[in-house]
Amino acid sequence: MTAGYIKSFAEDGLVNIVGGCCGTTPDHIQAIAEAVKTCKPRELPTAIREGCMKLCGLEPMYVGKHTLFVNIGERCNVAGSRRFARLVREGKYEEALNIAKEQVESGAQILDINVDDGMLDGVSVMSTFVNYISSEPSISKVPLCIDSSNFAVVEAGLKCYQGRCIVNSISLKEGTEDFLEKARIIRQHGAAVVVMAFDEVGQATDAARKYEICERAYWLLVKEVGFDSNDIIFDPNILTIATGMKEHDTYGVEFIDSIKLIKTNLPGARVSGGVSNFSFSFRGIENVRQAMHAVFLYHAIKAGMDMGIVHAGQLPLYSDIDPELLELCENLLWNRDPDGTEKLLQYAQSHRVSNTVEAAQTEQWRNESVEDRLHYAIVKGIDTHIVADTEEARLCKDKYPRPLNVIELPLMKGMSTVGELFGAGKMFLPQVIKAARVMKKAVGHLIPFMEAEKEAANEDVSERSYNGTIVIATVKGDVHDIGKNIVAVVLGCNNYKVIDLGVMTPCEVILRKAVEVGADIIGLSGLITPSLDEMVRVAKEMERQGMTIPLLIGGATTSKAHTAVKIAPHYSSPTIHVLDASKSVVVCSALMDQSSNREDYTEDIKEEYEDIRVDHYDTLRDRKFLTLEQARDKKFHIDWSEYPGTVAPTFIGRRHFQDVSLDDVIKYIDWKPFFDVWQLRGRYPNRGYPKIFNDATVGEEAKAVFSDAQRLLKEIKTANKFKVVGSLGFYQAQSVGDDIAVFDETGNNLATLYGLRQQMVRSDQKYFPCISDFVAPTESGLVDYIGMFAVGVLGAEAMCRSYELENDDYSSIMVKALADRLAEAYAELLHVQVRTDFWGYDKAEEMAPSDTHKIKYQGIRPAPGYPSQPDHTEKLTIWKLLSPDDIGITLSESLAMQPAAAVSGIYFAHPKSYYFSVGKINNEQLMDYAERKGETVENIQRWLSTICDTTT
Repeated sequence: MTAGYIKSFAEDGLVNIVGGCCGTTPDHIQAIAEAVKTCKPRELPTAIREGCMKLCGLEPMYVGKHTLFVNIGERCNVAGSRRFARLVREGKYEEALNIAKEQVESGAQILDINVDDGMLDGVSVMSTFVNYISSEPSISKVPLCIDSSNFAVVEAGLKCYQGRCIVNSISLKEGTEDFLEKARIIRQHGAAVVVMAFDEVGQATDAARKYEICERAYWLLVKEVGFDSNDIIFDPNILTIATGMKEHDTYGVEFIDSIKLIKTNLPGARVSGGVSNFSFSFRGIENVRQAMHAVFLYHAIKAGMDMGIVHAGQLPLYSDIDPELLELCENLLWNRDPDGTEKLLQYAQSHRVSNTVEAAQTEQWRNESVEDRLHYAIVKGIDTHIVADTEEARLCKDKYPRPLNVIELPLMKGMSTVGELFGAGKMFLPQVIKAARVMKKAVGHLIPFMEAEKEAANEDVSERSYNGTIVIATVKGDVHDIGKNIVAVVLGCNNYKVIDLGVMTPCEVILRKAVEVGADIIGLSGLITPSLDEMVRVAKEMERQGMTIPLLIGGATTSKAHTAVKIAPHYSSPTIHVLDASKSVVVCSALMDQSSNREDYTEDIKEEYEDIRVDHYDTLRDRKFLTLEQARDKKFHIDWSEYPGTVAPTFIGRRHFQDVSLDDVIKYIDWKPFFDVWQLRGRYPNRGYPKIFNDATVGEEAKAVFSDAQRLLKEIKTANKFKVVGSLGFYQAQSVGDDIAVFDETGNNLATLYGLRQQMVRSDQKYFPCISDFVAPTESGLVDYIGMFAVGVLGAEAMCRSYELENDDYSSIMVKALADRLAEAYAELLHVQVRTDFWGYDKAEEMAPSDTHKIKYQGIRPAPGYPSQPDHTEKLTIWKLLSPDDIGITLSESLAMQPAAAVSGIYFAHPKSYYFSVGKINNEQLMDYAERKGETVENIQRWLSTICDTTT
C-alpha cells in the first residue's frame, strides 16, 4: 500500500527522493524501489521568484524590487536591550523568547539575534537561543538574522538554524582571504550575507568610499564565491549625526547617496543598516530619537534602502511628527542648517523643562559663587563668562594657591557632573562636546599662568605644558573609531596631549608608541566582541614587558564587569573601564594626580573590581572546574633550584608576648575599616583617613566619631582597660603536594597544615595556586620555614558590659570597633617585627604604617577561614603549636576566636607569595581533602559549605 501511494506521487512529478522512516522495513523499501523505478524525478524549476532574495523560517519570505521595507527586529540584542541581556545572562531563555514574540507581533519580518558580550559564552548562548526559537512556531515562522562580530558565534547559529537566514556580518577589514573564507562558509549553509563598508584601511564615512568598498566586495562574492547577487546585502554604515563635531554633520546625506550608487551599479544587491546609530547623540530623549529614525527611513527607503534593524513598534508615522520637530530633523539629515544640532537640543530641553523655569535659571546663576558659576557654565556649555569666572577663581589664592588647583577642583567638578548626567541619559553627546569646549577655554586661560609658575621654579617651559600624554587606539581587528575620536576631542579640550593611532592598531605599535612618547596613559577602544580578546592580549603584553602605565578600556562592547573579570587580572598596574567620553577626563585627571589621591583612586578601583570578580564567579551558572590533577599540574611555579633558600628565623618554637605597648600598636591602626563600621564612606578623592574629613556628605560626622574614638582611646590607655597579647612561632617546613609538613629544629614532624587548591576556571588564568606552592617541596632538598601567630585584645568585653548596663549602645559599639582595630594593628606591627627582626628575611625594610596597610612588603600572612585557606579547622593546628590559650586567646566550639578582637594566621616569606582566593571547589577535591585530613566528607563539607559546588 505504501509503495502504491508513493508511486502516485512520483508519477505526478511531486517528488525527487523517496525512502522509508521509523515504521518501514527493508521489505517496504524494496517494494517502493520497484514501484518507482520507471518514474522520473521531479525536475527542478530553472527560476523561482527570479530577482528575489529567498529567506524562510517556517514560512517562506521573498524580498524583491516590489517588496515594501523589511523591518528587522532589534530587541533580541544584548547590546540593545537591557531586559534581553539580563534574561540571557540569567539563563532565562523562555522569558527571553517573549521579547522575540513581541517583536514579531509588532511587525518585525526578520529577527536579529545578537549575543555578543564579553561576559557570555557566545557560541553556547547563540546555539541555545536559536534552538529555543525553533521550538516556538509563532516566532520561528520568520527568518533570523544571525548577528555577531565573532564568526565562531555566527557558525554556531548557522548550524542550529532550520531555515534560510541572513548573516550579519562580514567585511574586508581583515583582507580578501579572510573575507572569502567566511563568505564560502556562509554560502555552504545557504544563508544570505550582510557586508559592512569596512576594509583594511578602516570604516568608510563618505559615499564614494562606501561604494568603493561595496563594489569590491560585490564582485568578490559573485565571481570568486558564486553568490547569487540577490543574497548580498550591504550595510554602508549608518553613523551618528548631531554629535557637536562638524565632520559628522554630513553622515546622513553620505549614507543616502551611497544607497543610490549601490542600487544603480550593483544589480540585485540590497541595502540595510542599524537605524538606532543615527540618533545615538540624543539617547534618553525617545520622542526625538524616534522622529529622527522616521525621517531618516522616509528618505532612505525612497533612495532604495530595502531593510533595516529597527524597533518596528516604536516608529511614528512621518506625517504624525510635530511640524517643528520634523523640520529640525529634516535640516539635520540634509545638513541644511549649521545650527541644526543646537536647535534640536533646545527643542529637546524645552520638552523637559518649561521656558519660564529655564529663563529664571538663566538670570539667577550669575549671582551664585564663582565655583557654582564655573560648574553651571560647564554643565550648560556656556562660554560667555568662562574666562572672567576662571580668572576670579585663580585670584582666590586662599582656596586655590596654584592655577592647577582651579582645574583640579571647580572645573573638574563640572566635568564630573557632565559625565554623571551623560551616563544617566540626562545629557546628550553634543552637550558633552560643548562642555568640553568650555573647559578648554578655561584651561587655555590658565595655561600661561601655569607655565609662568614653572618658569619661576626654573623648570623647562620650551614646550607647552600638558596635563598628560595619552596614546589611544582602536585595537587590531576593529575599524570603529567615532567614539574614540570623541574621547580624543574631549581630552584635547582638557589640555591633554592625545596621540591617536587610528584603527586596526596592532599591539606592538601601541606599546612602541607609548614608550617612544613617554605616554602617561594608554587607552584602548573597540566596538566588536573580538576586540575584547585583543585588549586582553595587549594587557598581557604590557605585563610581560614590565610596563606600569595605566590602561584605560572603552567602547560599546566593553563593560566594567568585563574589564574587571577578563582584562584587569592580566595587568598588575591600574586597568580601568571608562564608560564614555565625558568620564575620560575625570579618570585621566585622577590618574595624573601626583598626590596620594591617585593611590586612593586606584585602590578604590582595585577593590571594586575584586568584588566584581568574586560576585561574578560566585553567581556563575555554568562553572567549569579543572580536575584536581589538572589543577595541580598548573600550580604556581617557583624554580626552587634557583632559590637561595629562606633565611632561618632567630628561634624555632613559640614565644608569648604579654606586655605590648599600646602606643606602639596605635601607630599601626588602619582607620578606614573603623569608619566602615559606622557606614561612613568618603568618595574619591576623600577616601580613607584623614581625607574622609573633607567629604561633603560624611566628613563632619566622621570628624565627630573620630573625636569620640580618640577620647575613648585616651581613657583606655590611662586606665589600662585593654591588654594586648600575642603568640608567635617559627618552624621548619616542606610542602608535600597541597599540604605543608611542619617540623621542629631536629626534623621531628610536629603537624601538617592542609591546603585547598584553586580549581574553578576563571578567565584565561595561568596558575591554580595553593598555599603549599609558597613552601619548598620535599624533593627540592631545601629546608624552608613558616611562621604562625595569634594576637588579641583583652578587656573589651568587660568595658562593653559596663556600657550596656548603662544602656549606652554607642559607647559599647565604639569599644568593640577600637578593640578590633587594635588587634589588626598589632597583627600588622608583629608582622613588621617578624620581617625585620624575629625572622629577619627583610632586615632593610623601612616602611610607613600606611604602606603596610597596602601590603607593599615581602611575604603574606593568610588566616584560616579566609580566601587563601577557607577552612577554619586549620586554626586547631595553630593552637596546638602555639598554645594561645595560655595568654587568654581561645577557640570556641565553632572555632571562633575569643576575645572577638583577635587575629591569627600563617607567615610565608617567599618574595613571590601572594594572596589569592581559592573560590569554589568540586566534589573531587572535597573528598580528597577529607581523606588527607582523616575526616569524614560530611564533616569537612559542613566547614566548607560556602565554597563547595556539590553539583560537580
